[in-house]
Amino acid sequence: MINFTEIFLVKKEIINQSALMFLEYGTKSVTMDDIAERMHISKKTIYSHFEDKPSLVRAAVFQIFDQVKSQIFKIQDESENSIIAIYEIKKIAVQVLAKKDSSVQYQLQKYYPKIHDELREMELDTLGASFEKSINKGIEKGLFRASIDPQFITRIYFNGFAGIRNIKLFSPKDYKIDQLIDQYIDYHLRAIVTSKGLSFLKSYNSNKNHEN
Repeated sequence: MINFTEIFLVKKEIINQSALMFLEYGTKSVTMDDIAERMHISKKTIYSHFEDKPSLVRAAVFQIFDQVKSQIFKIQDESENSIIAIYEIKKIAVQVLAKKDSSVQYQLQKYYPKIHDELREMELDTLGASFEKSINKGIEKGLFRASIDPQFITRIYFNGFAGIRNIKLFSPKDYKIDQLIDQYIDYHLRAIVTSKGLSFLKSYNSNKNHEN
């Protein structure tokens, strides 16, 4: 009798281990042989679950995205300060993006552009509502101007964030992603904060710089 539970668990573990390796070494650098060796299984077993490497890359990358999404939702739901929430989310982004030419971000754009484009299209659809809610919370707290359109600001923010991750515009060899994100967040927030929000932003950045 076919044990479907065991088949499901094996497939899940292949995705888990692949995701960990892709985060560490990049999607291009890790081969199917590397994954099989790490898991102590045959490459044939991997191919019994995934037609080819791109299909495995897609499954692993979307699992990473789901994990990041859950962390982002948690921060936005629990944080009472929308400015702090943006910077906390930035820390999560840097963990995934900061490894220059071995990062998942870099290698997806370069070697798996279709998967990369699919992922980018999902970002606004899955994260947009939560981000817009955080914008509204910032307005209620007096940190963001009441005159702004939260939906418009959300779309502008996501579009700009996608732009700074475009390796054709900002090559990882010339730009550090953590510094790029910091500059973009500061640029974004200064466009929408109130005087109260600006005062908090300056104080927050000053304290952050002293800690570093």
